[in-house]
Amino acid sequence: MQQFNDKMNISVKDCRLWYNDFQALKGINMEISEKEITAFIGPSGCGKSTFLKTLNRMNDLVDGCRIEGSFIIGGIDIYAKDTDVNLLRKKVGMVFQKPNPFPMSIYDNIAFAPRTFGTKSKSVLDEIVETSLRRAGIWDEVKDRLKKSALGISGGQQQRLCIARALAADPSILLMDEPTSALDPISTGKVEDLMTELKKELTIVIVTHNMQQATRIADKTAFFYLGELIEYDRTEKLFSCPSDKRTENYITGRFG
Repeated sequence: MQQFNDKMNISVKDCRLWYNDFQALKGINMEISEKEITAFIGPSGCGKSTFLKTLNRMNDLVDGCRIEGSFIIGGIDIYAKDTDVNLLRKKVGMVFQKPNPFPMSIYDNIAFAPRTFGTKSKSVLDEIVETSLRRAGIWDEVKDRLKKSALGISGGQQQRLCIARALAADPSILLMDEPTSALDPISTGKVEDLMTELKKELTIVIVTHNMQQATRIADKTAFFYLGELIEYDRTEKLFSCPSDKRTENYITGRFG
């Protein structure tokens, strides 16, 4: 079985994706550097979440989905026949738009992935739970209620819990699909601060409808439109002097 190398950068060449007869992604090429935040922006239905999910093969779960192209992460062709999809999803974690804690205790939510991968020792699990919750900036808020249901905390806390749950699997890359769209401004700020902190150790790829969010936290930004990657550059450059008229029209609010 293939092993990921230490340098967890992402290289995608000529990505094409169909849902039955509908082509959702058209010849996308992208190199994503490690330990940076890369944001995907663009109007609804332009392919940004679909593309994000190709990076940990979440589209495998969609009936009628067909994918072509080269996807290399950490030196591995992630669509090769001998690629272990479970290991891929351990290395490439995902946080969704709506917080989705499991209906179990806060502790069991975080311990879920380590247990799945064979960790049985209570002391090791205790350490993973505390470390993951600390990394997600929520330990102090929940440390006295670890045995209580994760469904009993606020939406903003639930989203940071879901980030902690993803971190407990010890990923190298974190995919985030509009992780703050359901949150209030204070919770959004906490999650953005957390992402900025985590990029010291992880590669983060985020889909966002919030262009201000991209300008605040992303090192690079990619603009998608109608299934195509229109422009991809350093965030400051893309927003201050875009090279494509469609990008300019989108970021100045002329469409989308």
